[in-house]
Amino acid sequence: MLDQAVKWIHPADAVLSRWMRMNPKMGSRDRSELADAFFKTLRHLRLYRHLAESGQGPLSRRLAIMGLSGVMRPEVLLQALSEHEQVWLEHVTQVDLGTLPLAVRESLPDWLVQRMQALPEGESLIVALNSNAPLDLRVNPFKTDRDTVLRLLEAGPAATLDPQPTPYSPWGIRIHSRPPVNRWSLFEKGEIEVQDEGSQLLAALLAPKRGEMVIDYCAGAGGKTLLLGALMRSTGRLYAFDVSAARLARAKPRFARSGLSNIVPVVIADDNDQRVRRLRGKAHRVLVDAPCSGLGTLRRNPDLKWRQSPESVQELCALQARILKQASACVAPGGRLVYATCSVLPEENQQQVEAFLAENPGFSLLNAGDILTDRCKNLTFDTPYMVLRPDTHGTDGFFAAVLERAKN
Repeated sequence: MLDQAVKWIHPADAVLSRWMRMNPKMGSRDRSELADAFFKTLRHLRLYRHLAESGQGPLSRRLAIMGLSGVMRPEVLLQALSEHEQVWLEHVTQVDLGTLPLAVRESLPDWLVQRMQALPEGESLIVALNSNAPLDLRVNPFKTDRDTVLRLLEAGPAATLDPQPTPYSPWGIRIHSRPPVNRWSLFEKGEIEVQDEGSQLLAALLAPKRGEMVIDYCAGAGGKTLLLGALMRSTGRLYAFDVSAARLARAKPRFARSGLSNIVPVVIADDNDQRVRRLRGKAHRVLVDAPCSGLGTLRRNPDLKWRQSPESVQELCALQARILKQASACVAPGGRLVYATCSVLPEENQQQVEAFLAENPGFSLLNAGDILTDRCKNLTFDTPYMVLRPDTHGTDGFFAAVLERAKN
């Protein structure tokens, strides 16, 4: 499984899911330990490869041993190791990691270390992105509210997970574990979804109102669409656009569970889609959660740091600019456009917005912090942008800009 993952052909979670399906007799505890060790190894891959140089035998086995160390019970792991492997594991666990270069210690490619070190408090961000992420849930405000869900969780078996309200989103609940949420009654009834707190805040920035026409231009699996529809109280019309029919198909069961009736899923073409052209200048609000490097989600998707490159980021930037231009044409006079990514790189974020504003004087930049004040307490930013970081806010790395089209 690890050998397949490090070819970087398929996302790591897809490789893991396929392997699990091929081994259905494995117990739940073993599955959990294996998944934790798998992602731990990908998260620390460069460091583990460096430490593995002192050992003998197949590299993949040494990587697996380090991944399982600290995840599997020590007495169980040691039983599966040779005497030489036990001595080697004891040796590598005693290495002073502070003596290693940052790129090796935090397991990042050189180009990405350079980009992140150039950011404010760059090393703090690097360390935070290399940590484990909690699990954020989001209540469906069309069906329930956070206090009600928290009471239900605290009164049942989930109380052991210590569910707590997220500090900024009024709809979020944070737990520090990975339970099978998709089997919970609350999930099956459409009362909760899994969604990072930073992603939830995008809906607060767009701030849709009842009866409006709203477009989620890159809807993907539909998490943000669901919250937008709930805030609209299932009124108006909410278009869920995406170029992938498969992604929208996966979103349809979520739409059905939510109880919302105002969502219109639409598969659009990459360029010059007729349905997009028909909505030119008509939408009150448009959200562009653009395809991006995903480098703000490394806590959850550690394989992305190995799957991305300077060249792929450059290609993504060109795609983002094209999508932003297309989506902006749908915004009505006086309407709102929110551009967002789950990246921490300026070229995908601030620089992308600055270039758009330079070419589109009919749009102006609003202050994201001011817009969030009513719904999201204690959340302030040094710039007009929403910039979230795991080391500062406990969320994934998120960026968003709120743009308004002139009324005339």
